[in-house]
Amino acid sequence: MRVAIAGAGLAGLSCAKYLVDAGHTPIVLERRDVLGGKVAAWKDEDGDWYETGLHIFFGAYPNMLQLFKELGIEDRLQWKQHTMIMNQPDRPGVYSRFDFPDIPAPWNGLVAILRNNNMLTWEEKIKFGLGLLPVMARGQAYVEEMDQYSWTQWLQKHGIPERVNDEIFIAMAKSLNFIDPDEISATVILTAMNRFLQERYGSKMAFLDGAPPERLCQPLVDHITAGGGEVRLNAPVQEFILDDNHQVTGFRIAGIQGQPEEILSVDAYVSAMPVDPLKLMLPEPWRQMEYFQKLDGLVGVPVINLHLWFDRKLTDIDHLLFSRSKLLSVYADMSNTCREYADPDRSMLELVLAPAADWIGRSDEDIVAATLEELKNLFPTHFTGANPAVLRKSHVVKTPRSVYRATPGCQQYRPSQVSPIPNFYLTGDYTMQRYLASMEGAVLSGKLTARAIVEQGQGTSGSVNPIPQAVAAKA
Repeated sequence: MRVAIAGAGLAGLSCAKYLVDAGHTPIVLERRDVLGGKVAAWKDEDGDWYETGLHIFFGAYPNMLQLFKELGIEDRLQWKQHTMIMNQPDRPGVYSRFDFPDIPAPWNGLVAILRNNNMLTWEEKIKFGLGLLPVMARGQAYVEEMDQYSWTQWLQKHGIPERVNDEIFIAMAKSLNFIDPDEISATVILTAMNRFLQERYGSKMAFLDGAPPERLCQPLVDHITAGGGEVRLNAPVQEFILDDNHQVTGFRIAGIQGQPEEILSVDAYVSAMPVDPLKLMLPEPWRQMEYFQKLDGLVGVPVINLHLWFDRKLTDIDHLLFSRSKLLSVYADMSNTCREYADPDRSMLELVLAPAADWIGRSDEDIVAATLEELKNLFPTHFTGANPAVLRKSHVVKTPRSVYRATPGCQQYRPSQVSPIPNFYLTGDYTMQRYLASMEGAVLSGKLTARAIVEQGQGTSGSVNPIPQAVAAKA
């Protein structure tokens, strides 16, 4: 079976990978000249990488970790100490840690919370722990039910003091969905908490050892092409061509860089585009269908990622840090955390500005200037005195519509991978799967989409090979 996939992000490439493994021929079409979608990255004139986002891999990402194993690139994940590190805004330059002991879950997480005595009082810890009992007892079923509440409302429902938000969950909400606890669905944070509570190393973090397009996406492309598939850059899908029964008969590919326009006709078709551009592409007859109308409830959230190169070391911490500032979400000194970006003498900070709605239209200069003001609080000794740290260069990457804005009630709008159009499928982290809108969600959605195509046996290929059990086991 030949399958056309519009989009070479993690979802589209994962879908193609598992179709190849099942004996089929995917053709991935990417409108840009770079792989990765929301994990794309570019090199500047100095040969330095700058990325779409600060990408963290968790122990609670079984499908992602399985993918690394299948591709033979597990050594590219640089695992960090099992801890969470947060700045203390009222004590500049001081960090608070949640250190997870190497004991079974959920006890390691509970011990990490109980041992931290500089953020929450014992009363707050006890009330928060009691609030988590339904999560531990009922698992994901309870988590899904809580989509009716924002995270702040969930805390209030369980009598948990608002200060718990201020101390921990403003930072966590912004890191998970780039919005504040008053806006984010309780399901999002509880999903993360559920994974962390259930799995011994669920909250352990890793950084990729280089830029995602080269270190993760290219091995996927190599696997796809070795199996007879194809990945084409600079091949934007311009239109879904339909027959009289509203089924897809082809993808119209715009001609760019001197190439002629093309219509690609295959056995099955997949949109691996983000939800916002997909909505703009929907053919008029599809817009009347409830399945596609629900997509209007999903809207991407703006995100800004910054890269700042300095003339000296600002920190030796080799880990992700939660800034707990009004402007920033999370950050890391990539010269410490990433092998390819290593520099023993100078720092390159990668930072996420969130919420970004009020900043997405501002100039890069304004964004960098505001971030530097925040850094004076995070690293006070390096930006004061007669010889302050000097910014050597910067890059600002704006994504006006990133992952969907996960506000209460959004779960009902997430579509399955199988559409009402018999030969058309969706994949992407916004589609319904058990994980968040994340890299893990993207990989799992690609796997689920490939499985659906194989099981339905669309097209004229005759017999259909199943996705190997080893591939499907953890989905």
